Amino acid sequence: MGNIQGKQMVVSAIKNGTVIDHIPSKNLFKVISILKLENIDTQITFGLNLESKKLGSKAIIKIADKFFEQDDINKIAILAPEAKLSIIKDYQVVEKMVLTCPDKIQGITKCFNPKCVTNHQNITPKYSVIGKKPVILKCEYCEKNTDFEHFNFI
Repeated sequence: MGNIQGKQMVVSAIKNGTVIDHIPSKNLFKVISILKLENIDTQITFGLNLESKKLGSKAIIKIADKFFEQDDINKIAILAPEAKLSIIKDYQVVEKMVLTCPDKIQGITKCFNPKCVTNHQNITPKYSVIGKKPVILKCEYCEKNTDFEHFNFI
């Protein structure tokens, strides 16, 4: 575990890897699931229901020796549109970014509409992002809107 310094608990540092901070607490396990972190065999540390001035309650994930491609970063941005992603190398933050939901998304979530062609044929779902807080996706095939509560990740 970490050491207590003042009133804060300090989680052990990682030498190389990624830190995802400012995840809404209710979305932590969805982020873990869509990133398939259960299949990673390096150290993963997460905190849930941590105090946050901005969110009220937040979550954080530290993944040793893992760096994400843009597709995975977009998945995180859908679930945590204001998350902060930090790249750690040799115990130092070498890159820090505030995630923003992209304007277009494809192949991340299934269309909410059971009659959509993407649910019946081998067609990659594609969406326009029509809302970013909260995230709302509009299917480019059937034009139905899907909100966060109805995302069904592929």
